[in-house]
Amino acid sequence: MADIRNLTLNFGPQHPAAHGVLRLVLEMDGEVIERADPHIGLLHRGTEKLAESKPFNQSIGYMDRLDYVSMMCNEHGYVLAIEKLLDITPPIRAQYIRVMFDEVTRILNHLMWLGAHGLDIGAMTMFLYCFREREDLMDCYEAVSGTRMHATYYRPGGVYRDLPETMPKYEKSALRSAAEVARLNANREGSLLDFLQDFTERFPACVDEYETLLTDNRIWKQRTVGIGVVSPDRALQLGFTGPMLRGSGIAWDLRKKQPYEVYAQMDFDIPVGVTGDCYDRYLVRVEEMRQSNRIIRQCIDWLRMNPGPVMLEDNKLMAPRRESMKGDMEALIHHFKLFTEGYCVPPGEVYAAVEHPKGEFGVYLISDGANKPYRLKVRAPGFAHLASIDEMVRGHMLADVVAVIGTQDIVFGEIDR
Repeated sequence: MADIRNLTLNFGPQHPAAHGVLRLVLEMDGEVIERADPHIGLLHRGTEKLAESKPFNQSIGYMDRLDYVSMMCNEHGYVLAIEKLLDITPPIRAQYIRVMFDEVTRILNHLMWLGAHGLDIGAMTMFLYCFREREDLMDCYEAVSGTRMHATYYRPGGVYRDLPETMPKYEKSALRSAAEVARLNANREGSLLDFLQDFTERFPACVDEYETLLTDNRIWKQRTVGIGVVSPDRALQLGFTGPMLRGSGIAWDLRKKQPYEVYAQMDFDIPVGVTGDCYDRYLVRVEEMRQSNRIIRQCIDWLRMNPGPVMLEDNKLMAPRRESMKGDMEALIHHFKLFTEGYCVPPGEVYAAVEHPKGEFGVYLISDGANKPYRLKVRAPGFAHLASIDEMVRGHMLADVVAVIGTQDIVFGEIDR
């Protein structure tokens, strides 16, 4: 008889399919997994602790860096918590802009997930297809905030500035002829809303392309159908939220169940799975991209018809306009005070949650009346999902671990915060 013994195998932390610095210690019987022990701590950045030593308005940029593929959604949870404590409501136009960019961010996140998940399981083309569309949406981030990733665009009381009337354009170079540049800039001649509208018209056909490649693909189904099955009851017990919970057949979505901003006015559907396996979660996220596209269209139509302020006119909370600051001493003092010591928030505790692309992203904030948080706790959706990995991979093969990590859509910035 062959001598068969159990192996202990390190998966990560520098494995390309670990999606960050995840270290899994796998106990294996041959190629079958008997136990998986996730080790975290290799990335720990102390975001929550750092936020306690900074004025409220200086920690918005830290939120971007938690889940670094869902930047504006992280900011949204934090900003909502501050607004609850201050008891302020941003202008309606700012709320529509936030909802629009939340959905742009959801598409960005799901494209990154689909490209990386496809690459992990062997579908190389998916990565290239998804990044083609991500590029356009990254340009929208850059147009409103000046940066492609860590936008710091949402502020307590509204958003940093209104939507721009021009888009960044490609320029002629040694690699691109004038005709090529003109073709690339064809949909960039108008405003950001024009560019986004053009994107929303093209995007459903792009999602059809992804589905043509994967949905009925025999190899894709062999790698995902029946893998990592989680029953509805167990998904609730494990603290699943977002597509992980909806993939198990539970139609829970904060945008519908606990609407915030203007989601109550939006017309969209909540996709749910049937069997709770990797394939169902794939289908749910693909359909979510289509629904996000619908929401963006509704926001564009409203924003075109309704100009207005995007920030509260309160210089104790928001920076005064640049031109008034140049000629008005009081405005200059407001600006100086705001960017050095910030503003004091009334004492109290508050929890604010948003439907982040990965699930429920919550911020629990305690204020003692000072200009910085007394305590900040982030409820990251990926943390609860990672805790279930042992249960999800038991009895599966080593190759299925990659599929399960992919289906959980893990980004380590928010888990190891």
